[in-house]
Amino acid sequence: MRIALTIAGSDSGGGAGIQADLKTFHQFGVFGTSVITAVTAQNTVGVRAWQALPAPLVAHQIDALATDLPPDGLKSGMLGSGELVETVADGIKRYALPHYVLDPVMVATSGDRLLEPAAEALIARRLVPLAELVTPNLDEAGILVQEDVRTPEQMERAGRALLRMGARAALVKGGHLAGDEIVDVLVSNGAVRRFTRPRIDTTSTHGTGCTLSAGIAAGLALGRPLERAVSDALDFVHRAIAAAPGLGRGGGHGPLNHFVPAPPRPPMDGM
Repeated sequence: MRIALTIAGSDSGGGAGIQADLKTFHQFGVFGTSVITAVTAQNTVGVRAWQALPAPLVAHQIDALATDLPPDGLKSGMLGSGELVETVADGIKRYALPHYVLDPVMVATSGDRLLEPAAEALIARRLVPLAELVTPNLDEAGILVQEDVRTPEQMERAGRALLRMGARAALVKGGHLAGDEIVDVLVSNGAVRRFTRPRIDTTSTHGTGCTLSAGIAAGLALGRPLERAVSDALDFVHRAIAAAPGLGRGGGHGPLNHFVPAPPRPPMDGM
């Protein structure tokens, strides 16, 4: 069985972070392991409080897994502080952990900040060059490349800029685009592919970025080509949003339905 690792924060509401990642790994048929970077007190309405874990404890978690349960693919999400960005970068580099998907989490779906502003530049400098794929939304892409990103054309330019910064590929997510259509732009190896789908009229979007990056990491861990891993994960997230259970008392962003089946695995997956 293949192993996928998530390095991220814990979501007490269960819709994002470590919890969403492990649910997604399970659906994709990989064994999920985790390095917890922070603990949050949150629900569908927002983040009430959060606390980053001490960097040495995060480093020990990486050491424990890399030496006994080394991942076939991994992702990182909420890191919280510059010190943890450095710690995670050091661990990935020290153990040469493969198929790294960087979800540069900076702001929660609710609008609450989940990263110290001083750490944003560190993500660009330390983590982007280690990533097989970076998956920023429009705001995160704008922060990373220091340019406005509001159209598919600007998304493509941002993706190319992220490749120049050292990433092997970039998926700029268009969930915040205006209109009835969502466009996600994948830039890799000089090629560009746009994934287009109709927007679902719902507020159940908590954890979409976490789930997407986890699905991609799972696909890469299973040995799928990058474009196939991205396509499968986008399909999974779209169906999980469409089947959202409507949890929460209203006024916030509910979780996805992580019980929808993952795309079928080719015969050689997981061998």
